[in-house]
Amino acid sequence: MPDQEPAITAEQIAAAETLLGLSFTPAQREQMREIISGRREQYENLRAADLDKSVPLSLNFNVNAADPAPAAVPRAYPMSAQPQVTRPDHLEDAAFLPVTQLAELIRTRQVTSLELTKMYLRRLKRYDAALQCVAAYTEELAYEQAKRADEEIARGLYRGPLHGVPWGAKDLLATRGYPTQWGAAPYVGQQLDVDATVVERLEEAGAVLIAKLTLGALANGDVWYGGTTKNPWDTSEGSSGSSAGSGAAVAAGLVGFAIGTETMGSIVSPSTRCGVSGLRPTYGRVSRYGAMALSWSMDKIGPMCRSVEDCALVFSAIYGPDGRDMTIGSEPFHWDPALDPKALRIGYVESAFEPEAADTDDPEKQELYRDHLENSVTVLERMRGLGFEPIPIALPDREIGGMWTILAAEAAAAFDQITRDGSVDQMKRQDDSAWPNVFRAARFIPAVEYINANRLRSRLMQDMARVMSEVDVFIVPSHGGNAMLITNYTGHPTVVVPNGFTRKGSPTSISFIGGLFKEAETLAAAKSYQDATDWHRQHPDLEAALAQRDDL
Repeated sequence: MPDQEPAITAEQIAAAETLLGLSFTPAQREQMREIISGRREQYENLRAADLDKSVPLSLNFNVNAADPAPAAVPRAYPMSAQPQVTRPDHLEDAAFLPVTQLAELIRTRQVTSLELTKMYLRRLKRYDAALQCVAAYTEELAYEQAKRADEEIARGLYRGPLHGVPWGAKDLLATRGYPTQWGAAPYVGQQLDVDATVVERLEEAGAVLIAKLTLGALANGDVWYGGTTKNPWDTSEGSSGSSAGSGAAVAAGLVGFAIGTETMGSIVSPSTRCGVSGLRPTYGRVSRYGAMALSWSMDKIGPMCRSVEDCALVFSAIYGPDGRDMTIGSEPFHWDPALDPKALRIGYVESAFEPEAADTDDPEKQELYRDHLENSVTVLERMRGLGFEPIPIALPDREIGGMWTILAAEAAAAFDQITRDGSVDQMKRQDDSAWPNVFRAARFIPAVEYINANRLRSRLMQDMARVMSEVDVFIVPSHGGNAMLITNYTGHPTVVVPNGFTRKGSPTSISFIGGLFKEAETLAAAKSYQDATDWHRQHPDLEAALAQRDDL
């Protein structure tokens, strides 16, 4: 955008409102000015792209308006050999066990599901005071499901490794009989008379839902109507978002596992901040029926757990078509914990591991970036020590800033009603980058720019297809190399695992990103690293977290 081009004025916004049949206040127009003015540069980038007529939209039009029939997919739950697990003298000592070991305690009837459910509920109620990670308890349902699990297991009906394991749902997944409030004041008290497909499928697997966990308001950040969800390792920090409560609760040993969602970093970021393992599946793998929509072309649902193998087991239960979400494919997921990942072509984003990757003009961020980079470099060293020979690769060098138009426009459409009726003003965050301002400013995005942003997305998808023709999985610092942004636009799966701590004691992570529908291979590569480390077996001092809260 030329330097001399004047900024958009409030008067110009008011005139555009007249054309669009909208009405905003003078203060709201003033707040929107920076976003709308800045978007002109994004539009210039979109218009400068060489989009010939052969480049299609990255969205598919389906002439069949009926929901697709659900397709049968394999649901096997193979597990790697586990060390012998015995009931601890104090059951709370089992709080940080992974699902694989909780499952053995339940399967061998050393521990009942009801006992675990009561233990985790006690922990939730004790530590939520410090973490602010619970949106609503589902206690009555939990006791009912736990008792049913114990009765079934006593009769010899064992559904698999999730049977009887307590879990938490990000509070944008509808659960009949309980509030689903999306983290936002306009929806406090909302009850939806359906169960999300993910909730149904986990109930079919025998899992026990004990709580709805917080999310940043309307899936943005870690600030919700009740406060800010905290990082269990350092409660002076937020837990990052938007799957804030899911990350905090898993890290703090308050649930056996949790479900999160991601549109643009909402599994990867809180998994990193809280030190848990997360799987962001390929787009179109897990039904979003009953889940709050933010961006129809980008939203994804996945597990957040204490180990990579736990993620594989949970994903086995929730993936596949349901006859309700028309974006879901029927590609099978075959988890093989014995798969030799050395048979895979493993790459790494070379530029993201170079010293310059930590450079920043912000002195407060310099040390943080350096810590993340140093821990990422040790991952490559460890992988080489395990016998891997990572191949250097480069991600597409394409201007992607204009593609933010896609998320902004779709999110604004999803919440058009509360923007126009003014109830969006009830939300706790009202700063320039918060949703209320973004929603209002998005009403001025031209439809042509939204369509061309999606056409550029098609180009990016083709670029990534060429990259993934060279490797099966690649490694990258979780917030490095633009990888998280690129692969959320292109729909590739990511497994994020803890890989150390900053000098201040907060966790860091590394990401393994795979080809489309290659969750099994991506999980196998990540598991090979995780099995050679113990970062995932470390956990925060929650009594210190309570004390830290009392001192604030």
